[in-house]
Amino acid sequence: MTDTSYDLVVVGSGGGGFAAAIEASRLGGSVAIVDGGALGGTCTNTGCIPSKALLAAAGVHHTAIDAERYPGIAATPGVIDMGALIAGKQSLVDRMRATKYESLIDAYGWDFYPGHAAFDGTAGDPVLAVTLADGKRTAIRGRHYLLATGSSPWAPDLAGLDDVAYLTSTTAMELDAVPESMMVLGGGYVALEMAQLFTRLGTAVMILARTRLVSHEEPEASRALEDALADEGVVTVRKAVPVAVARTDAGCVVATVDVGGQRREFRAAQLLVATGRRPVTDGLGLDRVGVATGTSGEVIVDGRQATSNARIWAAGDVTGGPEFVYVAAAQGAVAAENALTGTEKTLSTRALPRVAFTSPALGVAGLTEAQAHAAGIRCECRVLPLEYVPRALVDRDTRGFIKVVAERGTGRIIGATAVARDAGELAATAVHLIETGTTVSELAHRWAPYLTMSEGLRIAAQAFTADVSMLSCCAA
Repeated sequence: MTDTSYDLVVVGSGGGGFAAAIEASRLGGSVAIVDGGALGGTCTNTGCIPSKALLAAAGVHHTAIDAERYPGIAATPGVIDMGALIAGKQSLVDRMRATKYESLIDAYGWDFYPGHAAFDGTAGDPVLAVTLADGKRTAIRGRHYLLATGSSPWAPDLAGLDDVAYLTSTTAMELDAVPESMMVLGGGYVALEMAQLFTRLGTAVMILARTRLVSHEEPEASRALEDALADEGVVTVRKAVPVAVARTDAGCVVATVDVGGQRREFRAAQLLVATGRRPVTDGLGLDRVGVATGTSGEVIVDGRQATSNARIWAAGDVTGGPEFVYVAAAQGAVAAENALTGTEKTLSTRALPRVAFTSPALGVAGLTEAQAHAAGIRCECRVLPLEYVPRALVDRDTRGFIKVVAERGTGRIIGATAVARDAGELAATAVHLIETGTTVSELAHRWAPYLTMSEGLRIAAQAFTADVSMLSCCAA
């Protein structure tokens, strides 16, 4: 075994790992990256990039089907070539991996070790043992280490599940044919995106959700998204607790489900399990070097991204926090700076944005009304139906709303939720409103370009003091 030393050794090559490596290089540190999987991590290879690419393609197909909402317009959708669709997605993934990850390794002068990593040594002297693809082993030492191994799809302990060849969000994006029908277990962001993707490709889709859709967000969002998906034929069964699944001799998946205390059976050609993800920590040897983990295997960190071992840090999904690539990247950069310079930098997530790329999309920043109450913040809210937003009227699509949560007394905006076209852009705008302490009164009197969806935020702010149904277009 060889023995090489670096200022920072990064385990994982996704957004968090690369952000840490870039920051360490900026600070003049030497860097090694270890990963036995595909460069770019989940986001590039099996998450954000491929799923949104397929959603965009399915959206174009759906536009042709939905063209009749515009008077005088007619379009005929063609037949889906699933093989070409998947190949196009993979071509984009390969290009993104090459330009955003592979090329940076040489550009920054990092050493890359393609192999499985596990800690050896002791808590006081951790060493990373790497088993390369050819079976050779090498030892890497770092002044500091960063764990950025991400997460993987998780499935519940459900009778018969291992025998039905179920799909995950990863394997569903590799299908060579459009399924005739599909059951989706789960009601979160991934479940909704996959449900809409396949229904727009022509699959009959049913969602089985334990509570309500996007249960951690505003209840208005749950209702609006369920209605929007229903418009496209998606059936949602709430309070659905799967008991068992089995595949029949004819190849059909049968799910036995407890629905509000009653046993029911549902059938589909495919079963997609989208019930969440779990941190990837198995086999890392964390116990050998004194790194504490939680009940789901997550690496426990403090606000600085430090673990229980002073030389080992962690960022991204592996910590069990918000599963967004931009969170992983921010945490990775903070961890690298704290490790190499001894600073005590932390991240604030009070205005954290999150987006579900359905259509209409869900965009959220900051606190929901329930989260504000749970935090002991007295608040008041306004919910603006999209029928009062001129952009939505022009688009002939008033499904959804914009909701603003403000602190009672000060009027400062602490949260915003939208179900609308471009809701993600609304969430990005709301981040700035929250971070700058903007009040609803200030927002109500700020410039907003007419016939943009972001104007809806201004109108929602006006709703705190005015009856918006009595305002003309662009009313100040």
